[in-house]
Amino acid sequence: MRIEILYLAGCPNHHPAVTRVADILRQETVSADLVEIEVQDAATAQQVEFLGSPSIRIDGRDVEISARSSRAFGFGCRTYLDEGGRAGVPPETWIRAAVQEAKQ
Repeated sequence: MRIEILYLAGCPNHHPAVTRVADILRQETVSADLVEIEVQDAATAQQVEFLGSPSIRIDGRDVEISARSSRAFGFGCRTYLDEGGRAGVPPETWIRAAVQEAKQ
């Protein structure tokens, strides 16, 4: 399993996203290659199909199911709808579900 965390330099949600993913991997007793990818400019954002910082992909699939078909690539921050509010890191349930999906 390969997990990519794409982020912008200085993103305040980059490290919390890494921590959340690592915690879930430990809880699920799953081994994975965890790769952090800094997106440095708008051209790279388009090239890597970056949906905003931070983005988490497991085996190439975004943890936010509804975003998997999105073409709204850009160089900026990303928020996630979590229990009716906005959060800077995807909910644990989404990450855990994506890990389970990749294990199948």
